Amino acid sequence: LTAVAPPAQAAAAAGTATDDAKAWLLRIRDAADKRNYQGTLVISAGGEVSSSRVEHYYDGQGTFERVDGLDGERRRSLRHDEQLQTLWPANRVALIEHREALRPFPALPGSGHEQIFASYEVKLDGQDRVAGHAARVLLLQPRDEARFAQRLWADTDSGLLLRSEVLDAQGRVLESASFTEVRIGVRPQADAIAKAMKQLDGYRVLRPQTLATSLDAEGWKLAVPIGGFKLVHCMRRVFDGGGERAGGPVLQALYSDGLTHVSVFVEPYRAQAHKPVEAAMGATHTLTQRRGEGWWMTVMGDVPIATLRRFANALERR
Repeated sequence: LTAVAPPAQAAAAAGTATDDAKAWLLRIRDAADKRNYQGTLVISAGGEVSSSRVEHYYDGQGTFERVDGLDGERRRSLRHDEQLQTLWPANRVALIEHREALRPFPALPGSGHEQIFASYEVKLDGQDRVAGHAARVLLLQPRDEARFAQRLWADTDSGLLLRSEVLDAQGRVLESASFTEVRIGVRPQADAIAKAMKQLDGYRVLRPQTLATSLDAEGWKLAVPIGGFKLVHCMRRVFDGGGERAGGPVLQALYSDGLTHVSVFVEPYRAQAHKPVEAAMGATHTLTQRRGEGWWMTVMGDVPIATLRRFANALERR
């Protein structure tokens, strides 16, 4: 009994730590949707820094959000649940899309927490302060080389994600997002956002046509599964905004490991427009290549370039 007790106690402690980490991930997810907050968000990636003003409200039935870019060309995003409008006031252009899978900071993509724990070891990593708020720190270490580590700072009172970092294998920060100031629990102003979404007079409105589909229906298959990643959705998009891509169908398959995404795009090959590329911007890597005689593939995501190559090599034409 003496020999067995210490391992049993250690297992119990490990189980408690895992339960605590799961509870924090659930709090982070729920706070991103159901808390009312306003703040200034700064994103740093690949030596580039951008900032934006964020307003997020929950009225008990749906979420409303306004994001105003504070750098470069003026841009505003308005969102009600999955309906997203992106406005460029200088050019009077509005892009309207249905976005159900990808949510920006401070949301965590997806809801598959068991999937996260299958691909990452999640540990509580102390306490800190961010933008004047006490925060709990979580470290998510990948269980293989197919993904990057992440560190998360969550507000201890509300669970709202205040800061995140993507780390390479050596622990260096590739990309970060952080509130520099944020007010949590503000009075909701959902009506103001709903009203703004109806004021598109004078804008040229672009609505990419989308059709839910499957790889199999489009004549493709992922011959070799990429460990930890599951297909979230698959759609065919037709761009109607003019230019060389106008009217060209693009197949998009979106994969997630519960924490990060990889997007695979397939479209008809155009010699003048398409050149092979391998590029990185912070944690986001992009790989493009020709597939067969008539197809062009783009794979991108916040994962190592080797993971993108695995996706590209696994996708086959039936």
